[in-house]
Amino acid sequence: MRRGERAGGESGAPGSPPRSGVPSPRRGSSRPEASLYRAVIRFNGGAQAGHNVLTPDGRHHTFAQFGSGTFHGVPTHLSRFMLVEPFGLAAEAAHLAELGVPRPFDLLSADSRALLTTPYHRAANRVREAARDRTPGATRHGSCGMGIGETVSFSLAVSPDKPPRVGDCRSRPELLRKLRALRDHVAADLELSGLRLPADLPGPECCADVYQAFAQRVRIVDEERSGYLGALLDSGPCVFEGAQGALLDEWYGFHPHTTWSTTTFANAGQLLTESGQDRDSALRLGVVRTYTTRHGAGPMPTEDAALAPGLPEPHNETGAWQGAFRVGHFDAVAHRYALDVCGGADALVVTHADAAAEGRRLCWAYQATTDIPPMAKLPRSLMPDLDYQRLLTKTVSKSRPLYRPGPEDPRDWPDLIGEELATPVGLVSHGPTWRHKAVRQSCVS
Repeated sequence: MRRGERAGGESGAPGSPPRSGVPSPRRGSSRPEASLYRAVIRFNGGAQAGHNVLTPDGRHHTFAQFGSGTFHGVPTHLSRFMLVEPFGLAAEAAHLAELGVPRPFDLLSADSRALLTTPYHRAANRVREAARDRTPGATRHGSCGMGIGETVSFSLAVSPDKPPRVGDCRSRPELLRKLRALRDHVAADLELSGLRLPADLPGPECCADVYQAFAQRVRIVDEERSGYLGALLDSGPCVFEGAQGALLDEWYGFHPHTTWSTTTFANAGQLLTESGQDRDSALRLGVVRTYTTRHGAGPMPTEDAALAPGLPEPHNETGAWQGAFRVGHFDAVAHRYALDVCGGADALVVTHADAAAEGRRLCWAYQATTDIPPMAKLPRSLMPDLDYQRLLTKTVSKSRPLYRPGPEDPRDWPDLIGEELATPVGLVSHGPTWRHKAVRQSCVS
């Protein structure tokens, strides 16, 4: 989903981004006390995540691969579903150190099976996306330009032993063999479309230097032998931190404006099961704003540029690859669908409850055509079906939103959203830092 504020968290495309775990927040506060949380576990996506955290003392960091609890000394574990980008991790660690986090890499562990995103993946991603601008009738899919899709695509196109993985960073000969083969494969694949890799990319030797430095600083775990994640979960409450939102999900999002990653709760549930945990013991949180946003291309029926001046966005800028950050009226239809494909949520986290309410409305249904009744709920496919998702995208793109007036007092938005989505509100955010978050004890304990 969207790139967003993760002091309370929020998504980057319409829909509720999943965040699950077994949190035990201090009553009356949502401060992420290090003593209460054993770890933050990343369970999807990679370096394209952008979770902005602002502290009360004015520090700001956009968390991409480190977990959003890092300021409080909470360790991060990158699970096997994570796409790890060591160049980006090094830059992120350097910024965290500048902000006062001592030895950030000491807080990081990674599953040896996690795929590596390389400069070759990233370059291929950007070359293909740019080519769509030059192709008649083609439009950008919407991309962060970080190589996420290329990483997954390559891993599916070859045998499991071919893609470079985190565990390979411990062996320079293995790294070089895989990096050279990857570079040659990507170059040949691009040439089939008349495209070329840039000539100024770092060579395999340079990449191997960075990756081996990463391996020396980070705890790499062989999960199948060590049971590291299970022990971590047994040691205390953990938070599973997702990346991007449900409407960008690789199987249930508005295709082709989607990511190559499962953005629902599914991966977190699978990790719990594999670790011998009861997935039903996790508290599943869906994070939404009081208005709908989307960063980049894709359908957004409630988009209204007139709202933008009253809804300033300090940390989500227009990007060369991702495109513009778009705002619109709260889309209950899209969010109902997001909850549906996630299997529901135990509670909602509603952010931006302090945002200006003037002129904002609530979309309760779509009118696709005049000869059918309004749709308050989008039909979902029972099985992954990208052809169905394309048709759904076309339907949503052509639909006209039907509105009800929104509340005049912005403080009334969270309750209205909870009612519309038939899900209790567990936490409300009235500002950018943890001091502006309020836990509703009736929902989160």
